[in-house]
Amino acid sequence: MRLNSIGVVLLIAFGAHSFAASAQNHETLTPIQIAIERQKQRLSSTEIEDRREALMQLRALQRPEASRVAITALTDPAPIVRATAASTVLWLPRDESAASLIPLLSDKEEFVRQQAAYALGQTRSRAAVAGLIERLSDKKDSVRGAAAVALGQIADASAVTSLAALLDPQAGLTPSKKKQKGKREQNPFVLRSAARSLGQIRNPAGLPALIGVLQDEKSETDLRREAAFALGEIGDVSAVPALRAATTAGDPYLAEAAHQALRKISRSQTARGI
Repeated sequence: MRLNSIGVVLLIAFGAHSFAASAQNHETLTPIQIAIERQKQRLSSTEIEDRREALMQLRALQRPEASRVAITALTDPAPIVRATAASTVLWLPRDESAASLIPLLSDKEEFVRQQAAYALGQTRSRAAVAGLIERLSDKKDSVRGAAAVALGQIADASAVTSLAALLDPQAGLTPSKKKQKGKREQNPFVLRSAARSLGQIRNPAGLPALIGVLQDEKSETDLRREAAFALGEIGDVSAVPALRAATTAGDPYLAEAAHQALRKISRSQTARGI
């Protein structure tokens, strides 16, 4: 198709106007907005590493508007991109951030579920508690562990029974169901995380399971130390006998953890005027 001289002039004029308008719009953006726009464009790249790098750059900005751009990457075809996006949306309001992350708890990839659980813990949103409790029965150890850690960070009392059940499958069951055999958690990290999270939640309902672990000499020593630490955080005097017994444990670190827990309980009772 041939253009006459008038058409050429019009095309040149239109191009010059578009360039000027684009430059003017660019000048009105703040440096942060320019940086976000640049990474937003990179999220459309066909290269996985480009998209992942864009998310890392958006994360570094630590801005809600940057996190909002990253939401689209939560459904990226590449698992590593979805996992990276999980920790990039954390600068949104907590419930908004949680709402965008909760669907990833059902992702088909273990690593994505794990990273979503850790990210949800950082939101501190109670909206995530139900989904995280479900992940405590995930087939993968890493996901169960991440869910246990996250529930401790959120510190909602509704998670206590489920966390305690990891330490004692019969915890929280009614007397009529006590004879039923529950599946006992075997992974050491999951168990330690559950114990620590019960301490972070500081609800007395977790005491029986924690005391049971502390008194069980067959339990891993690291787990017993976590139980002692958690009992000190809860600060209830009903744990004192078990902690006193643990102060003579053969493992010096366990004995010291029990001593520290007893001191915390004493300070807690003094502060309450008891």
